[in-house]
Amino acid sequence: MKTDVSTPGHYHKVVDCQWACPAHTNVPEYLRLIAQGRYTESYLLNRESNVFPGILGRTCDRPCEPAWRRGRVDGKPVAICRLKRVAADLRDDITEYLPKPPAVRNGKRVALIGAGPASLTVANDLLPIGYEVVIYERNERAGGLMRFNIPAFRLPESVLNEETQCIIDMGAEVRYNTDVESLKSLLDEGYDAVFVGSGAPKGKELDIPGRWDPAARDKIHIGIEWLGSVHFGHIERIGERVLIIGVGNTAMDCCRTSRRLGGIDTKVVARRSRPYFKASPWELEDAEEEGIQIIENHAPKRFVVENGKLVGMEFERLEWTEDNGRQVSKVVDTVVLACDEVILAIGQDNAFPWIERDIGIDFDKWNMPEVNKTTLQSSRPGVFFGGDAAWGPQNIIWAVEHGHQAAISIHQHCQGESVEDRPPDGMHLASTKMGMHAWAYSNDFNPSPRAQMTHAELVERFSKVSVEVELGFTPEQTATEVQRCLNCDVETHFTSTLCIECDACVDVCPVSCLTIAAPAKSEAELRTRLSAPATNLAQDLYVSDALPQTARIMVKDEDICLHCGLCAERCPTAAWDMQKFSLVLPYAFGTSDNLNPVPA
Repeated sequence: MKTDVSTPGHYHKVVDCQWACPAHTNVPEYLRLIAQGRYTESYLLNRESNVFPGILGRTCDRPCEPAWRRGRVDGKPVAICRLKRVAADLRDDITEYLPKPPAVRNGKRVALIGAGPASLTVANDLLPIGYEVVIYERNERAGGLMRFNIPAFRLPESVLNEETQCIIDMGAEVRYNTDVESLKSLLDEGYDAVFVGSGAPKGKELDIPGRWDPAARDKIHIGIEWLGSVHFGHIERIGERVLIIGVGNTAMDCCRTSRRLGGIDTKVVARRSRPYFKASPWELEDAEEEGIQIIENHAPKRFVVENGKLVGMEFERLEWTEDNGRQVSKVVDTVVLACDEVILAIGQDNAFPWIERDIGIDFDKWNMPEVNKTTLQSSRPGVFFGGDAAWGPQNIIWAVEHGHQAAISIHQHCQGESVEDRPPDGMHLASTKMGMHAWAYSNDFNPSPRAQMTHAELVERFSKVSVEVELGFTPEQTATEVQRCLNCDVETHFTSTLCIECDACVDVCPVSCLTIAAPAKSEAELRTRLSAPATNLAQDLYVSDALPQTARIMVKDEDICLHCGLCAERCPTAAWDMQKFSLVLPYAFGTSDNLNPVPA
């Protein structure tokens, strides 16, 4: 039952935010750099793993924040995403610190289909080690759905341009306005590997009565296509009464864009109640702040067309109950909601009509390619998928991680190595002790509430679609928010041979996360007899070797530890130490150790 801390697995999982981030960004360290005013260093550290700090600092779905330890303390996680934006907004020019391609290429050519976040990450990782990278992009600018489906009021074009172009400037060849119409033909061009990062470009239809009525057809739009048309300037106005069907993040972008184009009475209609919404809570809050009404428990029944004009939609009003652990609905009423136009945002599908079915790529029953979740390789060696093209719509940070892993696989494939042999994670551990009672990090608990982002005034943000709504943190907000971090990467490292079982650490722990206990037959039993019962099974226990005095064990509940360091301060023999953990991530070009991005 002893915990192995010789490899990074245990300590990595303790850093909840980094563990939950698909790209495993070193959150605590970049927050400390922000606290020191070292914005450029923070940005570069961020860029090692997530590649697009400015973009993701505005648009990330923030899987790190619900996992954050601070949320278990006072219910409000640190504003990780928005602090990432602080570093991006305040950094200096980073051009000289970006990876440079070697003067001589390695002779391998890789084709990337689509210039979205997954493909650009692959390019970011392969160009510095000598690959010739050719990107095929159907549109005239790079960015994929980041550009065409995230409105400018959330993601300014200047930020998107800068972070995509710096990768292209590493030496990628981009063939804009170029559709790939045949994967077989592309493979015949002799590329050593192909990466498919074409996204999930097809919006789902709602095939109910009235949908194809000629009088209504032009007033019913597919969400992602409609957002693209707005981006290109093909649509500049919309009717005053607009219904958005669906309640994911795309629906939020549609309703807020509609409000800016004249949809003064815009409603979002959801089949389920709020706990089941797919949209992020902050997206819902921003939409409601802008006057968007969200209607719950309404299922579309038909489009209402009268006198050759779309005038509304009929819905079944649903009531949900639980039956044997399963949610079931019954219709309690039908209602008609008036509208001039309707936007369908009920999901996205992949579309691969350009991939021939006789070239060795297997497809499943949903007509999706069969892709290895670890290697990102399809059933045909040398053809890889990532981002939304692999398993359907996910968020940008997942696409970035797919890109990193696919780049490793492509490099191994091109070098004649097995793509199954994944390079391992590494780690560094270093004591932060600076004296009897001094540590190289701030271990004070800051009780401040989570900072609230300042928004542009409603009148200003409705003046045009490109006015950015979120204005960033003030210097005062930034200074306070970074101090809310609990520094979970400064780990409580225990040396059992030094312990004299004096119980000083147990006595001083403010959250009762330490117990000296007799060995147990099972972890389940051990969890029930700790100082504070360890009920969160998702977070591991730390269990030591047998202690030298009594053969008992030191047990720590990693779930509730505040990393305050009081155990290490109180310990008379230095059995406890506060050691800074750094995860060393493997990339196609080596490891994160190779980058050394911090300016001197």
